[in-house]
Amino acid sequence: MEKLLIFLSLFLLIAPFSTANFNPHPPSAAHVELTNYGFPIGLLPASVVKYSLNQTSSEFTVNFGGSCKITLPPDNYLATYSKKVTGKIGSGRISELDGIRVWAFFKWWSITGIRSNGEDLVFEVGMATAKYPVKNFLESPPCEGKRASS
Repeated sequence: MEKLLIFLSLFLLIAPFSTANFNPHPPSAAHVELTNYGFPIGLLPASVVKYSLNQTSSEFTVNFGGSCKITLPPDNYLATYSKKVTGKIGSGRISELDGIRVWAFFKWWSITGIRSNGEDLVFEVGMATAKYPVKNFLESPPCEGKRASS
């Protein structure tokens, strides 16, 4: 009985450390590339299937294998990612973005650009902008209604 208690005590001490860095969805090349340009990985859902970047033009393509819906923090806006998202990326700036829409004020709006502004991200929707803390996008969300693959 004493050995069992010692084992359980050790297990309870070690278990949190052994799973603290466990990530069921390791970052894709697209997620890593986001961080190289000063963006958090949570701008993209976890289900990236393919990613390409033209180093000369900075044009990128992200494929998800199908459309994807997520809820964006902190205001719980519904966002949809098309099967393919395209744009241009530079240091602290994503422009010419195509393939991401958000439901706000009873209408779908296309996000056309994103800027990293210190501790905030500035989302461009046509001529309008919305600013949100980077801390809301530190984890890559799963697509809603899809099961995690093992």
